[in-house]
Amino acid sequence: MEPFVYDVNLAGAIGDGESDDTEAFKNAWNVVCSSHISSGIFRVPYGQKFLLQPLTFNGECRPKNITFQIDGILIAPSDPSSWKCKETNCNNWITFQHFDGLIIQGTGSLHGQGQKWWQMGCMHNKVLCSSQKAASFAILDSKNVHISGLTSVDSRKWHISIERSSSVHASKLNIKAPKDSPNTDGIRIQHSTNVTIASSIIKTGDDCIGIGDGSKYININRIFCGPGHGISIGSLGENGRRETVEYVTVRRANFYATENGLKIKTWQGGHGYARYIRFEHISFSKVIRPIIIDQYTCPLHQHCKNYSTAVEISNILYNDLRGTTNGEIAVELSCSKSVPCKNIRMKDIQLDYGINGKMYDGHPKSHCLNVVQSWDEGYVYPNVPCLTKKLSY
Repeated sequence: MEPFVYDVNLAGAIGDGESDDTEAFKNAWNVVCSSHISSGIFRVPYGQKFLLQPLTFNGECRPKNITFQIDGILIAPSDPSSWKCKETNCNNWITFQHFDGLIIQGTGSLHGQGQKWWQMGCMHNKVLCSSQKAASFAILDSKNVHISGLTSVDSRKWHISIERSSSVHASKLNIKAPKDSPNTDGIRIQHSTNVTIASSIIKTGDDCIGIGDGSKYININRIFCGPGHGISIGSLGENGRRETVEYVTVRRANFYATENGLKIKTWQGGHGYARYIRFEHISFSKVIRPIIIDQYTCPLHQHCKNYSTAVEISNILYNDLRGTTNGEIAVELSCSKSVPCKNIRMKDIQLDYGINGKMYDGHPKSHCLNVVQSWDEGYVYPNVPCLTKKLSY
């Protein structure tokens, strides 16, 4: 049976970029969601711009398989004071929740229009700004989700958030915001399992991809990152919480002019672990700090004291990492004194000093603190003295 297709224009959307089309999108979704046909397509046509207030699509519908075909342009209100947002369900702009079998695809784009948010802060809409979990596009409490082809521009905070979800595959995305835009993470993953991010370009003012608490079996492949703050795990353990991340693989990523490359970050006094993480076949160009483990995060403007507890970092592999840094410290392993990092393995690492694509004679350095039972498995430059050299090469 052919899927049921419903165009937002049939529900009264104007698509001129100025008229509020939120109610038309809600009406179109109600039609698709109540259809008796087993699969439905919600269509946003090419060549039109749709101004939308915060909007949630709930996947508890009759059709088992839903496709959002987004070929037009979705636009958020540009002025923070014009957001129509109540105290509930207003953390995110476009939310997809409670789906099992969801495809979101197309050649369209989401324009978060975050410029005034970045300039003015939160004084015009404190309800919306009260949560740190604010995204242009959120996948919540869902499974078997495929996202492809879309562009996200100038989100007020995170671009895409994946939370409490499983079996999510995102590919061929284009995410962009100015390098000085605050908190504009490209993709943020939390409390989710079996998530793949592939073949995407991410240029933002914060983490290209951030992996937070409760994430496991995360695969990141063929990502171009830069500008931005790199790919980060954490931060974990804030306010003494127990937080965990495990079984993460990052392969074939390219970092260009980023502040960080591959980062694991935890708060002092936390609990939990970050473990079984692989970084392989990575290239860097003009990256200030290519490799970082930082376990000494503490509140801003407060004295950072030592704690007897820490998030445990173990079983981390860095393999085939090459390129240039324009910072002094290319490899920083700053681990907890009370719970040292262990089983950190490095092999085939070549990080040279270079600017604007040119190699220079400067020698990048490494910094090690509280790393035990860890290994230099061959050809690691700069030398990382806290790693024991294996004798097999």
